[in-house]
Amino acid sequence: MRPDRPDIAAPELPQRVRWLNGDPGSMAELTAAGPVLVHFFDFAQLNSVRALPYVREWHGRYGGAGLTVLGVHSPRFAFTRARTALERGIERLGIAYTVAQDSAYAIWHDYGAKGWPSLFLWSGVGALAWYHFGEGEYRATEEAIHDELRSLDTTASLPEPMPPLRPSDATGALVAPPSDELFPGGSPAEPWRASAGEAELEVRYSAGGAYAALDGNGEMAVLVDGEQGPAVAVDGPGLYELATHEHHGDHAVILRPGEQVDVYAVSFAAGLPAG
Repeated sequence: MRPDRPDIAAPELPQRVRWLNGDPGSMAELTAAGPVLVHFFDFAQLNSVRALPYVREWHGRYGGAGLTVLGVHSPRFAFTRARTALERGIERLGIAYTVAQDSAYAIWHDYGAKGWPSLFLWSGVGALAWYHFGEGEYRATEEAIHDELRSLDTTASLPEPMPPLRPSDATGALVAPPSDELFPGGSPAEPWRASAGEAELEVRYSAGGAYAALDGNGEMAVLVDGEQGPAVAVDGPGLYELATHEHHGDHAVILRPGEQVDVYAVSFAAGLPAG
């Protein structure tokens, strides 16, 4: 979305925040060199992870043309706060650009982020050029990046915007809203663990896919609509796929995690309605 005002200035990056994959310097220095795209995410949060392939690709496509991409990891879950967890998370997701460990939400509050993911594109003069909260608007975001890069070089040769990675990402796609995220432990800070009295977790949902935010090590058996699927191998904190469906629909999943696997959330992806 284009901002209502042309003079919203980029907040300076707080000095007390720790960075991974290098120190970016000041925001003033970054915007003086070209546009800056800031992506707020959590490496185990579904909508964040679904947006990441686009952000990674923009970093690769346009880094040489003057775009700087910064990730800001403002944790959705208690288990994603630690630096060691974040290091593993960004390695697993293949994030090569600089990422802030924003565990105290300093940058989050400075920006007024409104969920995961939140995207802000700052122009080469340090003014807000584009922003978007949540998934979607990928083509429009890339077109806004084009506009800012062409303001640096009107003759710049830029590729066509990425085609949608999923049918639900297409411009104008009408998707069915998925079921709400479930916290079986009671909150994003408390996990659910299998026990002798409660060895499995059954979740009914309406969506195009189901995912779980997990921590620990071991295996988790998964049954989707009564059918045994491949076991999920859990090797640390992250988001794990449980099921994908061709269309939005009603389904049930049963999770049977090992004793060293913690289930923090079960979340659901939007899908296109059948027909």
